Amino acid sequence: DAAQLVHELTTLGTTVTLTPCDASDRTALQHLLATIPAEHPLTTVIHTAGTSDTELIADLGPERLQHVLGPKALAAAHLHELTQGFDLGAFVLFSSGAAAWGGSRQGAYAAANTYLDALAEHRRARGLPATSLAWGPWGEAGMAADETALSFYGRRGLAPLSPELAVASLQHALDHRDTTITVADIDWERFPTAFTAQRPSPLLDDLVTAAENPAEAPADASTGASAATSLRQRLSAGSPEQQHHILLERVQSLAASILGHSGPDAILPTQPFQELGFDSLTAVELRNQLSTATGLDLAPTLVFDHPTPNGLATHLRAELTGPRTAVTAHSPTAVAQDEPIAIVGMACRYPGDAHSPDDLWDLVIAHRDAIAAMPTDRNWDLTALYDPDPDHAGTSYVREGGFLYRAAEFDPAFFGISPREAVAMDPQQRLLLETAWETFEHAGLDRDTLAGSDTGVFAGVTSQDYLSLTGDTASDVEGYVATGNIGSVVSGRVAYAFGLEGPAVTVDTACSSSLVAMHLAAQALRQGECSLALAGGVTVMATPGAFIEFSRQRGLAPDARCKPFAAAADGMVWGEGAGLVLLERLSDARRNGHRVLAVVRGSAVNQDGTSNGLTAPNGPAQQRVIRQALANARLTPSEVDAVEAHGTGTTLGDPIEAQALLATYGQERPDG
Repeated sequence: DAAQLVHELTTLGTTVTLTPCDASDRTALQHLLATIPAEHPLTTVIHTAGTSDTELIADLGPERLQHVLGPKALAAAHLHELTQGFDLGAFVLFSSGAAAWGGSRQGAYAAANTYLDALAEHRRARGLPATSLAWGPWGEAGMAADETALSFYGRRGLAPLSPELAVASLQHALDHRDTTITVADIDWERFPTAFTAQRPSPLLDDLVTAAENPAEAPADASTGASAATSLRQRLSAGSPEQQHHILLERVQSLAASILGHSGPDAILPTQPFQELGFDSLTAVELRNQLSTATGLDLAPTLVFDHPTPNGLATHLRAELTGPRTAVTAHSPTAVAQDEPIAIVGMACRYPGDAHSPDDLWDLVIAHRDAIAAMPTDRNWDLTALYDPDPDHAGTSYVREGGFLYRAAEFDPAFFGISPREAVAMDPQQRLLLETAWETFEHAGLDRDTLAGSDTGVFAGVTSQDYLSLTGDTASDVEGYVATGNIGSVVSGRVAYAFGLEGPAVTVDTACSSSLVAMHLAAQALRQGECSLALAGGVTVMATPGAFIEFSRQRGLAPDARCKPFAAAADGMVWGEGAGLVLLERLSDARRNGHRVLAVVRGSAVNQDGTSNGLTAPNGPAQQRVIRQALANARLTPSEVDAVEAHGTGTTLGDPIEAQALLATYGQERPDG
């Protein structure tokens, strides 16, 4: 209370003048300093600003940063600049322990206070007075002086400082001309654990070793033991499903309390702890509380090893009930090697606004043309790109294709991805995430059902040119560029987002990538490596490079229309899209009550070997792969009613493919 403070200081014989001023406003602060009378010169500056900060780093935006940095860092900078003409005896900055050791959900606050420490060092180096004190929590007064905050810090080994001790420490720092100093009451048995959970700390290693019990001990050991006994009794009386439910509720309750949520409903069972807001500090706190609740000696890395509440509950159940009764998410499975594979879900995004399988079918039935002009939102210089001369370097003699005009649209928050990370992500990753979600939805499945399952992801990806566009903005998204563009991450991103623990494979076999992905997925299902498998592919052209390259090869149809197996065939055209199918062993699909859309009975892959040129196809090789696929499916050529061909419309590839089809499917038919 300002009035009470003025009264107390006046009683002590001090003259007090209160003048409201926003120190982060340089003009306002300059005006205030100008009002100080010469007979009472300014001799001391004490900057004690503080502001609440509980945002995750991934969620921090410019407004939130300004809210924190303004009163702390910017105001201090203005005080430093505008008091250069005063003969100061002391320049005191109230920093925070968050600057010394970090703090849960205090990214901006830690940065702001680190600036204060750096400013103090800068002033000392210039011969100016400066003392920055990084405070631990105060008791009785200050930002942390409430029961909830003190309990929060107490669990981390930080006891509240008495105001008398804090003031005495301030006087001691000034008397000894300390520049930067940390003042906190630390329990060295509990405090270091959180900072060594993920990596060793040279500063704290010796303290951790010396501590007899780095885990948090309950205030009343007998109470902790009693709680653990009670929990075990409840578990022994329940079924495996009830046991898991009991432990999941306990994990959710403790996690919600640690993060400051009003109830456990805020903690979703399949959402990673990292997305929920846990860091190394809160992760160790959850481990400590679970150790108390269960009586188990749990590893400091518990939350990182079992990164969702559901997974953690499963692990705790296995530890508490013994390996013979432990429920595992998936176990090795022996299956028939010739098991037919069912398609139980599908989704797609194709040109012509075909954003679902039904849309695609309507497009085909209506004979709509999906080829259209190049998009205008990709920073392509369309005027300079086009030139009808196929020999003109750096240009394309075609200016149409099959494009996804909304390829740049993406809702990163829906998938727990920060805006900065989304900028660095290849649109192919974004598109495949959305298509995967729709595929599972089409099959009647959701993330909660799939998380922790042995579902596999097999993604065909050929275009990887988005990386070339991140050069100008790389400094803004450093740390995300690799995971946003490496091909292997395309399938890995889907597996991570949905918690899928089966194989995750990215395939690049050019135009056959999606088919090969399906082949590998079917093989994995037949071999018991997974029980469900997403398979398909995605292509988004971030640059017009493919058009330029094939223009030099004269491989593009000048009118951007393919004419496969026709006398008028004069080239192909590039297109984009994404398509996924969800595969399951046919027997499993029937047992699980899943709708069977189609059945894959056999597939095969091979290579041309040495053909008439690196990019030229080989007829006998195509015949061999067709015969192998038929043999794997236990079919004869005469039993096949329809064939979908590659049919690029090129004068080289089409005749070779047609001859291979005639030499295989054209045989053994009644009409010859």
